[in-house]
Parts: sequence; C-alpha cells; structure tokens
Amino acid sequence: MITDSILLRGRQKSSARKSLNRNSPWQVLSLLIGLILLALSALPSFFGEDAALVVGKDAWLGPETIREQLGAANIAVKHISRDGDNVLVVLAEPQQQMPARALLLPTAREASAITLSMVPAAPEWLSQFGLSPVKLGLDLRGGVQFLMQVDLEPVYAAQGDALSSAIREQLRAQGSRGVALYKDDTSGEAPDAIRVAGDEAGLSQLKVWLQRSYPQWYISTKDGALHLRLTDNERQLIRQQTMGENVRIMRGRIGELGITEAVVQRQGDSRILVELPGVQDPVAAKRVLGATASLAFFELSDNPGAQQMPFGEGRIGIARQSVLGGEHIKDARAGSDEMGRPSVNIALDTEGGRRMADFSRTHIGKPMATSYSEYQATEQGSRKDSRIISVATITSQLGNRFSITGLGSHQEAQELAMLLRAGSMTAPVTIKKERTIGPSLGVENIHNGFAALTLGLGATLLFMALWYRRLGWVANVALLANMTMLLGLIALIPGAVLTLPGIAGLVLTVGMAVDTNVLIFERIRDKMKEGRSLALAIDRGFSSAFGTILDANLTTMITALVLYAIGNGPVQGFALTLGLGLVTSMITGIFLSRVIINWVYGRDDRKAVRV
Repeated sequence: MITDSILLRGRQKSSARKSLNRNSPWQVLSLLIGLILLALSALPSFFGEDAALVVGKDAWLGPETIREQLGAANIAVKHISRDGDNVLVVLAEPQQQMPARALLLPTAREASAITLSMVPAAPEWLSQFGLSPVKLGLDLRGGVQFLMQVDLEPVYAAQGDALSSAIREQLRAQGSRGVALYKDDTSGEAPDAIRVAGDEAGLSQLKVWLQRSYPQWYISTKDGALHLRLTDNERQLIRQQTMGENVRIMRGRIGELGITEAVVQRQGDSRILVELPGVQDPVAAKRVLGATASLAFFELSDNPGAQQMPFGEGRIGIARQSVLGGEHIKDARAGSDEMGRPSVNIALDTEGGRRMADFSRTHIGKPMATSYSEYQATEQGSRKDSRIISVATITSQLGNRFSITGLGSHQEAQELAMLLRAGSMTAPVTIKKERTIGPSLGVENIHNGFAALTLGLGATLLFMALWYRRLGWVANVALLANMTMLLGLIALIPGAVLTLPGIAGLVLTVGMAVDTNVLIFERIRDKMKEGRSLALAIDRGFSSAFGTILDANLTTMITALVLYAIGNGPVQGFALTLGLGLVTSMITGIFLSRVIINWVYGRDDRKAVRV
C-alpha cells in the first residue's frame, strides 16, 4: 500500500510537471487571430490620408473639366476617378483643398454638391476589406472649432405667447370681458411670465381651467391677479429638448456642408462645441452654423389688429397665425423660375402638404405671403428679425411641392435651400469663441507627438533589452504588439478620434505595458532566488504577479472611465486611448508574453537563462 501510494504521488507530480507552462492550442490560436486582425486594422494608419474633393452629379462637372480648371490654377492632383455618380478628386497637397473647392464653385450648378473629404492613402485592397486609417482630431488635422451659446429665452417666450393665445380664446369662450393679459415684466421672472388681472369671478374660472389644461405652469395669486410661469421641471425639460434638437440640426447642417468626422456635442446647459477637422475657411461654416433662418407662410390681412411685417420698402399686414411653418419642410432645392430669377423649390411632409392643400383650395385667386425669419446677436441677447420675401397669388390648389421667389441672388437661394434642408434652429445660437488650427500646425503636432512616442518607445525597448537580457526581448515583442493592437482598436471603434492628448495616452500606455512585464520578471527572479527551477519560477512568477497587475490596471481603468464620462473633446480622447491601452497591455503583457516565454524557455528546466 505504501509503495502504491508513493507511485501514485510520483505519477501525480509527473503529470503536474508535464502540464507546467503549457498553453492550450485554442488560446494560442485566438491570440494569433486577434493580433493579425488588429495588425491589419492598424496598417492603413501607417499610410495616412490624402485631402480630396467629392464632386456630386448635381454639380455637373466632369473629370476633364475639373482637371483642366485645377491644372490652370497650378493645383496638383494625384488622381481623378469616378466613384459611382460622383467624381473623386485626390489632391497632392492638403492645404490646397479649400482653394480647389473655391475654384470649382463658380462653375458648379449646385454649390452643395462639392464637398470636402479625406481618403485613405493605403493600397486599394485594404479599403476593399473596409479598413481605414485612425481618424485624426482637430489638433492633428487642423480645422475650426466653435463654442456656440444657445439663447433659450426666446423659447420660453414662445411658450408664454402660446399660452397667452390659448388664454384669450378661453376668455372669449367663457365670456369674461373684464380680464386682461400682461407680460409680467415687473416680476423678475423669465420672458414666459404672464400676469392676468381683472374680474375676480373670471379669474377664478380661468384658474380652474389652467390647472386642468396646463399643469406644467405654476400659478400664484398676488394683488388680485394671477401670475403664471413655467415650473422648474418644465423649464428643464424644454431646455433638454431644445439643446438636443439644436445639436441634431447642427449635425444636419454640417452634413450639408459636406464635412466628415465633425464633432458636435453639448457643453453644460446652454452651449454647443463644434469641431470641423479639415476646414481652413471658417467664414462659410460660421455663416451656416450660426444662422437661424426659417420660413413661414401667411395669409394677407387688412384687419386693424393684423401683424405688420416689412416687405420691400414698406410694410404689409398678415394674419397672426401662420398657415404653415418651416418644421414641415422636408426638402428644399435652389433653382430658377421661367424668367431666370432665383427660386427655392419646396417639398413638404405629409402633414404640411395637407395643410397647404386645404388652405390653397379655399384661397384660389388670393395672395399668400412667405416670411423669412432669423435671429441677430446683440449686446442684450438675440433679436428676431422677420420680413416678407415673397407675395404670390394662388392660381391653383397647391400640394406638397411648390416654389417661392423674390430672393436677392442665386447664392442666397442656395444658402436658404441648404438651411431649410438641414432645419431651423429651435433656439438661436451665437458664436462665443472661435479657434482655427492650420494644416501646417496640425502636421507639426503630429510630428512632435509621434516623435515623443518614438523616443519613449525606443528608450523603453533599450532599457528592457539591457536590464532583462533574454527575457527583455520578450517584453519588447509584447510592447510592439501592444502598440499595433492599440492602433488597430482605435481604427476599428466607430467615432474614436486620435487627438494630441490621445498621443500622450499612447506614450503613457508604453510605460504601463512595460510595467506589467517588469512585475512578472521581478517575480520570476524572486522565485529563482528561492531555489526554484526556471520552469517553476515562470509558472509561479506569472501567477503571483497577476493579482497585482489586475488591481493596478483596474483602478486606472476606473479613472479612465470617469474621465471619458465627464470630460469632453481632448479629455475624452486621452481617456479613450488610456482605457484601450489598459486592455491591450493586459493581453500582450500577460497572455502574449507567457505564450512566448512558455514556448522558448518554459519547457526545459535545463536551459540556463539569465534573468
């Protein structure tokens, strides 16, 4: 029995030794597949991008015409090719992108059909697999940054005006003639505040109706009058909805400008940050982003209480309630009427088409006015300016498609059509800060950032090779694999953008990745000093270091997540690179390093390795 027990323990030890420092084939295969895929994803980034123009079919410009015009202006072109219905013009110099577009605009039939773009310079076979370079941020590519202030007071005032109209209708319905409405200017409240004074019985009846129909309004009684204002919760809800709608419309306008990879995000309660990489002429972008143009259609009115609005050099009266607002405009295209005058062809949604059809059917032979409204920034805030741009007689029933005329120029018609396609701002915006980064500065940032990364990486590789000798090259291979996987991940994740702080995150990742190997190698040294064999020291070194590495990376990951959640712009770029770097460092530092060490050193105890 004793002999059998000794033999059994011997077999168990032999089995344990046999399975020591072995990786299962599926683990090695999974690691290799992941490394190869991420290396392919990172490969286009080493080729970079070329500046390009995408000329749509609406521009009516062929490749030969484009080549001739650009050649006459000495703008170097790499190649011009057909991309479906579009023409892709790849330029040799990035700084010639805006001059090339400005040169082609006068001869283009539709200005919005010529858009800016950046195309990968990598071989075509990589693009066929859907692989693209890492997207560069504003500070690396160059471009324009706007910090825009959203004025919410007109939105609150519009809520007050809507309630005032509803109250007047209710007072007429209940026959209360001794009740009057006033703007509550003396209450110190927002522009939505209303004061209703007059007959006590009428006020009492009105208060019951308001509490039932408008619970989002706070009602107080003071000095025999009703004081109304929006509740704090309702104001917060309106603010959230307005900011969300403005951000959506801003993205639509940027899309109409043809700018890709733009960043539009909220900052605080009433500000929007807009970053337009690759744009070097902020004038056109500023004119479009800051505009709040909208259209509305009105019936003309001769009543004494009609709303008066400028038209030409005089003023005309229109109904207070519009027939149709700009929110029902689905599409708008600039064109010319039969006399060659600029016009905008309007397409309405289903509801808008129904309203226009109902109105025009009963007003054939009568005029209809088109108003144009925009907000102008003043020292006191935003001021709404409205004017009538067209008065046309309805000759037949209109549907969901019709045209408006009376515009000053074809360029004005094109800009108005573009603004209507993208939508009108729910609240007016003003540009508070503007920053322009030229392409040369972006190139310099890239050069300096990657020079710092190369210097840090080179110094780290040299230190590891000299200090840890033969195990040092394992750490160096893992470190290079880590950087490749990290770039591949950044290129794969939708919306991920590499910024200058992101490059700082890459440099920091180098230190964290090598720190993982330092902890493991020091544990292996300690186990060998205790008299263990190399194979057993490797096994125990990795096992004992894993907990420390996991704790350190987990706490750093929490910090990265917090930075990404509450930060914005460059801070988020740094946090994203840092977080992804932690993931790739764990994979390469623990799993890839162990696969290499197990394969080279961990199988044979007789190999002497200086560590």
